[in-house]
Amino acid sequence: MTRVLREVRRFLAATPAEQSPGVVAVSGGADSVALLRALASCRTGSLTVAHINHLLRGEESDADEAFVVNLAKELGVACRVKSVNVSELGGNLESTARRVRYEFFAEVANETGATWIATGHTADDQAETVLHRIIRGTGLQGLRGITSGRTAGHSPLAQQQVIRPLLAVTRGDVLEYLDSLGQTFREDLSNADPRFTRNRIRHELLPLLRTFNPDVVSALARLAVHAADATAIITERAAEVLAKAERPRVGATVILDVPDLGPSPAVVRAVMRLVWEREAWPLDQMDADAWDRACDVAARSVPAWDFPGGITMRHAGRVVQLGRRLMFHV
Repeated sequence: MTRVLREVRRFLAATPAEQSPGVVAVSGGADSVALLRALASCRTGSLTVAHINHLLRGEESDADEAFVVNLAKELGVACRVKSVNVSELGGNLESTARRVRYEFFAEVANETGATWIATGHTADDQAETVLHRIIRGTGLQGLRGITSGRTAGHSPLAQQQVIRPLLAVTRGDVLEYLDSLGQTFREDLSNADPRFTRNRIRHELLPLLRTFNPDVVSALARLAVHAADATAIITERAAEVLAKAERPRVGATVILDVPDLGPSPAVVRAVMRLVWEREAWPLDQMDADAWDRACDVAARSVPAWDFPGGITMRHAGRVVQLGRRLMFHV
């Protein structure tokens, strides 16, 4: 049995996904094709393939779509496709494409009654993500990399669990599995474009790091697991602190008692993240420096600060006030 099949079976056995209906995100690339083949051979619940055509590569994008449709037909699996010209939607192209994909996956899951959505992220993707975040200056939260399971929070309709059964296998394992099946896949030539930082990490930085440690992918994946474990402990403590420190709101303004926040910057930072998540403030625009400034205001070493999305934080006496740029009250 190949490692891909072994890991997928182990993953499914440990989750409720084994017999419940699910959606498989399939781009046509090696990772997602391997995921689909493995899921189709390991489980009894119904599967629906979801493929989105971003219309970014002309005939190549159309050929990817046709490949996925034909593969699903060969496997006797339902298939849903959607075309969206993401270049016309504005914003960061990669982030926009990702948002559109997950919204579509959630839409398909809702329409088919699926309880989970599977994506083909591998240990190599995990290593690339961790390195990318380190380069950008991440904290402990970012070192978690890609989580193995979470809710599909990219759409207000999404309640499904996103699962990643291949996160423990390497890209080499994936290619070995596909070769054993004689299964072809599509190559996205844009993955070799050095204008994208992730591609440079994949094709330049990781090969260099392998000269220092041939097993660097596994080492970075372990780092992500340890960071996730530590983050979970800190977040649990932060939830307790937030419950103790929060005072009745004044309108839309969140009010926190400073002494009850405690002296730990790691916990205070996690408290602030919990508040941002709960209030649906723009998390993706908060970098490490922004979280540090929030901690500075909470510690009263800085009197006030304005954050992305029109969020303001200031201290007033023994409390700190957080909210949109409104009139604050003590």
